[in-house]
Amino acid sequence: MAHVDYECMFLFNANAYARNPAAAAAAVEEIVGAVKGEIKVSRLWNEQKLAFPIQGQRKGVYWLVYFSAEATLLPKLNRACQLNDMILRHLVIKLDPRLVEPMIAIAKGEAVPRAGGDLLTADVVVGAEDDEEESEESEVLAT
Repeated sequence: MAHVDYECMFLFNANAYARNPAAAAAAVEEIVGAVKGEIKVSRLWNEQKLAFPIQGQRKGVYWLVYFSAEATLLPKLNRACQLNDMILRHLVIKLDPRLVEPMIAIAKGEAVPRAGGDLLTADVVVGAEDDEEESEESEVLAT
């Protein structure tokens, strides 16, 4: 079977993460390794207050992982996530093959060349929304 590329966002219990941050990375490696997956990028995304309590927790730690694995083994990954006490929630998304390299490069903090010749970085992606709002405001003020 061919390997498929996935993006997975884990939501860890913030208290358990604070006690042992290395356990989160180890849990991700163990879960992906159990389905014979290959981790391409694994990193801390964010720690923040949750919109609503999940399993009694009001704060969570988001962990982003890009990996490749066989699609037939995803139920095994889902079950391993459900059994892990540190993981409050998880979401696995199949990546479009055209997006794999740029997404991984941005997650690693590397620049990605765009069609116009300039470079796309994580700062550009985050700041893109702000630039659009500023340009719309300037157009309104100009009229």
